[in-house]
Amino acid sequence: MSSDEKQVAPRSLAEALRAKDDGSLAALLRARPDLITPVPTDLTQLATRAGTRASVIRALERLDRFTLQTAEALAVAPEPADRETLLALLAGDENDPAVVGAFPHALAALREQALVWGPDDRLRLVRTARELLAPSPQHPSPTGLGPTVAEATSGMSPGRIQEILTAAGLPTTHDAVSAVASLTGLFTDRARMAELLAAAPPDSLDVLSRLVWGPPYGQVTAEPAARLRWLLDRGLLLPTAPGTVVLPREVALHLRAGRAHRSTEPLPPAVEPAATHRPQVVDTTAAGQAYTSLATIEELLKDWDEGGPTVLRAGGLSVRDLKRTAVALDVPEPVAAFWVELAYAAGLLASDGEADERYAATPAYDEWLELPAAGRWTRLATAWLSATRTAGVIGGRDTKERTLAALGPGLDRSAAPEVRHRVLTLLAALPEGASASPDSVVARLHWERALRGAASSDDLRARLARWTLSEAESLGITGRGALSAHGRALIGAESSAPAPKTDSGAEQASGPGDKLPVHHHRHHPAPPPQPRSPAELASAAARAGKLLAPLLPEPLDHVLLQADLTAVAPGPLQRPLADTLDVLADVESKGGATVYRFTPGSVRRALDAGRSASDLHAFLSEHSRTPVPQPLTYLIDDVARRHGHLRIGSASAYVRCDDDALLNEIIADKRSQGLRLRRLAPTVLAAQADPATLLEGLRSMGFAPAAESAEGDVLITRAHAHRTPPRTAPEPVPDGPPSPDTTLLGAAIRAIRAGDLASTTPHKPTAAAPGRNGTLPRTTSAETLATMQAAVLTGDTLWIGYVNAEGSASQRVIAPIKVEGGFVTAYDHNADEVRTYPLHRVTGVAELADEQA
Repeated sequence: MSSDEKQVAPRSLAEALRAKDDGSLAALLRARPDLITPVPTDLTQLATRAGTRASVIRALERLDRFTLQTAEALAVAPEPADRETLLALLAGDENDPAVVGAFPHALAALREQALVWGPDDRLRLVRTARELLAPSPQHPSPTGLGPTVAEATSGMSPGRIQEILTAAGLPTTHDAVSAVASLTGLFTDRARMAELLAAAPPDSLDVLSRLVWGPPYGQVTAEPAARLRWLLDRGLLLPTAPGTVVLPREVALHLRAGRAHRSTEPLPPAVEPAATHRPQVVDTTAAGQAYTSLATIEELLKDWDEGGPTVLRAGGLSVRDLKRTAVALDVPEPVAAFWVELAYAAGLLASDGEADERYAATPAYDEWLELPAAGRWTRLATAWLSATRTAGVIGGRDTKERTLAALGPGLDRSAAPEVRHRVLTLLAALPEGASASPDSVVARLHWERALRGAASSDDLRARLARWTLSEAESLGITGRGALSAHGRALIGAESSAPAPKTDSGAEQASGPGDKLPVHHHRHHPAPPPQPRSPAELASAAARAGKLLAPLLPEPLDHVLLQADLTAVAPGPLQRPLADTLDVLADVESKGGATVYRFTPGSVRRALDAGRSASDLHAFLSEHSRTPVPQPLTYLIDDVARRHGHLRIGSASAYVRCDDDALLNEIIADKRSQGLRLRRLAPTVLAAQADPATLLEGLRSMGFAPAAESAEGDVLITRAHAHRTPPRTAPEPVPDGPPSPDTTLLGAAIRAIRAGDLASTTPHKPTAAAPGRNGTLPRTTSAETLATMQAAVLTGDTLWIGYVNAEGSASQRVIAPIKVEGGFVTAYDHNADEVRTYPLHRVTGVAELADEQA
């Protein structure tokens, strides 16, 4: 590089940012949105914020493994380092071609995120990043390297350093600085180091081999063995504390053939296909599971229609209630917890807020039921994709060792939406119909976010990935582990080429020996897509619904009545039919066809809901494809004849009946003793129990009583009565500031540029403002007015100090357009618009220098 080019090399991160164009600044702010919250006043403040510890850690956590390894290598390189030195630390002496190919992308990514700055011959890591990644005794580097020779000998006596030079075969010097430089030169010279180590005893070389890949520290006694003494005398091991020695960085790099890492990973691990199926099989399987998910949510909320489980004092669902829900849904408890949380995330379920607080369906649930099946599914799927509440952690412990309960606090995991979307995107990259090996998906996620956790099954991202694969299958986004067509549309993934046709219609299943083609990327994968706008999400959901709708079964308007008091629904039923049948009969079994059983209790339930016997006969005749069996007709007539013969109201409670013989039968029955009945009149019995208990007690004895109101009318019990007040779905907890949209980025960059112009542009010195020195310009009112008026005529740009109505002072660069009435109208470069300012609030004014005006 020429001397002229060296003069323009940036001296700080702020200067490096100042040299970037708007596109590069936009990429930085998009990759690190915390830098724009709030918008910096100028580029100096942006650089300061980009170097803060919290921001740097957050940026490092979002680096893939190879980009992070590049940063780690730069942290152990001399500062500043040139591009060739950094590449050598990664590629080693063998110049690994995979590393050479991936290196430009990794370095560009570090530059884009302002973690590295400077020209190629003077690369610098941001100071905070170097402090985090450079080796130290307290924080070992992932490279396993120790301190440099200069760092390890900083406290060593000059005489001892000269002794090391002599033992290493180097000439002595006059000072410690040149001695350290001479020793460093020896250790970094491959030929001379090879000669030195060739003369080393085998035992000494064995000691070096145990320290070379880290940790670089070892323990020695006061009288080291001969193999250690040979290394210590020549500086191949250096003392750092009493009884502790360290392998210098330069020595380790020579022994490692120049590599900073034991294993460099320039390429992302491939997501291995586990099996392949015909795309049609995947779509139909996923559609079937999607319909099952709708039925499961309906069954859950029907079970809670009359008021669900109570809310724990600390919030959430008790373990006992979760077990009951799992039994009612006939699923394991973790699966039941997932459905409960999904209904809550979709806004279909909430607490009612009463004194005895319970969970119940929300009014949004009734609206959801009126949607087509595909619309109901997209509502659940989009809620799951964006939810941060994570059902998988239920049953675990929080930081205070409290058990995490379903629907309770502490279930939000901010990384969940990003992991779900990324896992589905990886599935979309496979050939259509291919499922992925869970372990390969986890390995890929670990590579993409190397600092987010160790490569273990306990890592949160690994568990989120495995939960995603399971939940996507339960929800019908995937089928047989492969992403469905409507799943691809939901995440906005492009469909790959159709699978080749086979001679037969049978499904193709690949076993361990049937390997699908694996696509190895030469360079790093593209960064994850930016968050989609609500309009884009709605459009993707609509496309997914259109693809799913033809695969869902059409609701039927009939059942098949059988002589054994059962009805068979050969498919899903239309809503009015299904709702009425749920009241009139009990579900006996589910599957491809649902079997309902008619019992005296179910018929009485329908009569309690306000139906008459004639209504039930007409209903069954209308909706049955088979004749109504005689036993069912007799059952309805028999229950209806006895229904309401007894009337129960509230005194404490009473039983009223026109048939005194029936009341005698009740009193004589030993099972009624617990109700403590006594006769008040020939047709009235009084009870100590409340009406509900009395109703239940008599029904258990085989009678069919009906509740009545204070006016003597029969009370009709209607289903779906209890709803919460209107509730909003829980808001996801973001993983840091949201990524800014294009409009916000443009406005922020204009403001930063204008603020930087105001703070850095030279101005002409005046008597009142001889220099800037970071202070506001100061001029008299007359000088300010005269300068403003002259600028209107000449079109000059001015630097002013301004104090607003709140007393906040700022510097601005303006181009005056008009001065009148004590106000100046000017184009404000900071705000990128024309504004009007009171002249009495302008502290002073100065003209910009000629070369900047």
